Parts: sequence; structure tokens; C-alpha cells
Amino acid sequence: MGVELLPQNIRDTYQIEERHHACAILRSDFPEQWNDLITVLNDFVLRRSHVETRGGNKSPIARAIDALFFARHWTEHSFNIAVTADGNQTLAPTHHVDYWKGRVAIETEWNNKDPFFDRDLTTFRLLFELNVLSVGIIITRADELQQVFDDLGRGAAAGQSTTHMAKLIPKMRNRASGGCPLLAFGITMRKYAPNS
Repeated sequence: MGVELLPQNIRDTYQIEERHHACAILRSDFPEQWNDLITVLNDFVLRRSHVETRGGNKSPIARAIDALFFARHWTEHSFNIAVTADGNQTLAPTHHVDYWKGRVAIETEWNNKDPFFDRDLTTFRLLFELNVLSVGIIITRADELQQVFDDLGRGAAAGQSTTHMAKLIPKMRNRASGGCPLLAFGITMRKYAPNS
């Protein structure tokens, strides 16, 4: 079993990639987070008006996903990690995740530059190795959504160097997240509402 544990409607509307039994771990050990994730993925609608909106600090698409998770009491979270050698602190990196709830972290990468995936996977790996994180999840777009951007005259803003599944999957397969159980969802055309 793997992604087959997800409801059929989720498998029909998202491109899904999994590593290290993430679905089984979520469903058995974190049922609340599992149910939240399924609810959010079901409720999310990719609205044409949101795709057409330009610029800003955070896109309407990312804000819509924020609202769905925050309504279920997920929070943004920063981890302050101190590294010491011989009693001296040598590095104190801070790692931030978009949504956090009980050892499960979720990142949303909507139309960022693809190196953001490297940052997310490195964060997941480190937090997993420190026994803070059990499952990491990334929500991004499926490659096929490029057609929506092209049709709306936004193709240049969502090109091949931005975050989408074709950029993420090779990084997952190359074990960029180490042994961290990992789940990725690419939003497909079947979540797109062209009249909204």
C-alpha cells in the first residue's frame, strides 16, 4: 500500500508522489492530520481569478491554501536549531515551515523558483534526523497547469524554472530529504475552475 490509501477523488485530482511509506504513517499514527490533509485537498479550488492576479507578497492561491489549513489549527512554525562544538555555538540556523501540526510539516510552493524545493527537502531531512518531524508534505502544481498559465497570458510568469512536479520528483528520487517520509501533491487541471 502507498498512495492507494488516499481516497480515489484525491488520486483523481492530484499528481501524487510518495517516499518512505508517508501515507501509511500519516493514516495510522497521525489520523487527525491525515483527515485534515484530505479535507483541505478536497476543498481547495484553483480559481481562474486567483491565477490571473499578479504580484504581491503571497499569491491568492497560497492564501487560499493558508486559510484552509489555519481553519484546522495548523500553524506556521519556525525551528531554532543550535549547533555546538566543544560547548561553543557555531551555527544557529532557523528553519520555517508553512503549516505544522503534531510532527507533520507542510510546505506550499506555488510558482516560486525551483531551488525552494531544495530548501524544503533539506529542512524536512534535518528535522527528521533531529526526531522532530515524522512526515513532510509539499503541495505544488502539476506540470499540466502550465497550459492554464499560457491560456491566460501568464505563461512567462510560470515557466520551467518555477516550482512544479517535474522539478520536485527528481529531487525526491535522489533522496534530497534523506530518510524522511515524504508526500507531494501536484494540483492538476481537475481542480481548476475556469469560471470562478
